[in-house]
Amino acid sequence: MPSHDPQGFASGFSAKLATRSRHVCAFLGAGIARACGLPDVKELQKIVLDGLAGTQKSAFNKQLEGRNLEQALSRLRRLAALLAGTSQALDDLTAEQAKALDAAVCQAIVKALSIDGKDLRPVEQFAAWVARTNYHLPVELFTINYDLLLETALENLRVRYFDGFIGTVRARFHTELVETPPGPSEEMPASFARLWKLHGSVNWSWGDKQKIVRLGQPVDASSVAAIYPSDTKYEESRRVPFVVLQDRLRRALHQPETFVVISGYSFGDDHLNELIFDAATRRERSEFAVFCHSKIPDVLAERAMTTPNLQVLSPKEAILGGVRAEWKAPEDASPTIWKDGSFALSDFKNLSAYLALTATTEPDHDPLLRKILEDAAGKPASKTAVKANG
Repeated sequence: MPSHDPQGFASGFSAKLATRSRHVCAFLGAGIARACGLPDVKELQKIVLDGLAGTQKSAFNKQLEGRNLEQALSRLRRLAALLAGTSQALDDLTAEQAKALDAAVCQAIVKALSIDGKDLRPVEQFAAWVARTNYHLPVELFTINYDLLLETALENLRVRYFDGFIGTVRARFHTELVETPPGPSEEMPASFARLWKLHGSVNWSWGDKQKIVRLGQPVDASSVAAIYPSDTKYEESRRVPFVVLQDRLRRALHQPETFVVISGYSFGDDHLNELIFDAATRRERSEFAVFCHSKIPDVLAERAMTTPNLQVLSPKEAILGGVRAEWKAPEDASPTIWKDGSFALSDFKNLSAYLALTATTEPDHDPLLRKILEDAAGKPASKTAVKANG
């Protein structure tokens, strides 16, 4: 019976990340938020529905029949666009009622994804890795999460990053800076990480002329958060950030010899799945490492079995080089790699700690960064360490 060596994989994984010439991307899903104490997609849907009342609750419950949260939001917006300028109703909703329900749902999402009091250690350890990388090309972070965990962690560690927006009070999206392919032609230095929020954010709001702006805090009850992409039936001006960012993902994945780290993503989005699978098939010298928190999704397993550069790691088994087999328990391995009889890096909490320790550049004198690295290594915090909030 074949088996896979967790220590051998981890060593090769860190060696690949140490190659400065590689183009490195990370694709992060809802599992990252859950590692910090926020709800996952299924839990978020329940919280949102429970937060509605009366006719709005019954109306949105009807939209959720056979759909997930994002699909229900998308349908609401189609109804509003279709019924605009009329007094007619569909699904017992007029255009104005559909818009009001959309706003109520978005506000419930914003409230549910508050990071106040949440455990930031996993994302701060991840940010510590980003802070210490020194690649020729910028590290690109793609996420489908709406929360502000990554931004907060990057800013706590004073990591320079660019998210497509420029400005402070009402930052505007700059398409031309996002569309430039990674490389010397980019106006933004490679030392700036790139943070691309594919499905919007709780601090994105519809601004003047229905163009999205990024605020310095989550939107309040008087605004509608732009937290899910407009579909093809919307006018072009409402689609700009989302189509541009998805195209950036496609081009980043097709960059030659790219190394893609995927964590917290359940492969429930067919469109995003095909972008990943297509790049893995076409770019044979690129590598994709997918860390699954529990079981390997069937759609992922099927493709990984025929795509050798698509590596899949779960607690009990892995698919490496197209071979699906269980892990062989190592005789002596770090608890960051092997814990309680399972491959520990499948859990983002352990993966982020491992990443924090793989970067080759020396930490500076920032006491917060030193504390995070000591926590990641399982060492006692130094006396000069400070808390994230100062």
